[in-house]
Amino acid sequence: MNWLMQNVDRIAMLAGRQAAYSLMPIAVGLLLSVPLGRLFNVTGRMRSILIALCGALYAIPSLPLLMLLPSLLGTKILSPVNLEVALTIYAVALLAQSCANALASVDPELIDAAAAIGYGRMRRFLDVELPQAGPVILAGLRVVSASSISLITVGSLTGVESLGSLFLEGYQRDFPLEIITGIIATLAIALVYDRALVWLGDLLMPWRRAERRASTREENDE
Repeated sequence: MNWLMQNVDRIAMLAGRQAAYSLMPIAVGLLLSVPLGRLFNVTGRMRSILIALCGALYAIPSLPLLMLLPSLLGTKILSPVNLEVALTIYAVALLAQSCANALASVDPELIDAAAAIGYGRMRRFLDVELPQAGPVILAGLRVVSASSISLITVGSLTGVESLGSLFLEGYQRDFPLEIITGIIATLAIALVYDRALVWLGDLLMPWRRAERRASTREENDE
């Protein structure tokens, strides 16, 4: 307990870095994955191949990728940029599949109806397809959030300070409290991000709250 009190400032600093490093992969991953998902769905037979490639990309081990990126990007081995780029690659590889499946699940009759009343292609996408696919995309984004936050700890192996530093130091010193503190703090950040995404989803898709209330009433009636 004395160690915990003496290192509160450092734990808070590492937690702040962990939270900050998560922002770009989640945001950029979403911005890239939505148009990619739409592109996958108009490529015909190539769709399954592109989705399989995304799955293969996500399967690349994180540590070798972090060691390879400096030579590709021209950055230093200890640069946080390598970690951000790696996490963004994983985010896109995972979320592009979710976006493609979400957009493909939109009822074609809704799209045809929008076209019949004069909606252009972009307006159909923004006003019809994207809102209908939103809940599935949000579910995928929550998975990306949890994945990114956990993978950041791997960056400590390449010198990027995060809560993973507590894992390394705790293991090296055989000090379980330090490891447990890092785990709890990482879980707490993941939970905060998840709740924030749910709140943002309810803000952008208010009908989700109405659906949940209706579902709750039906369960109570039963």
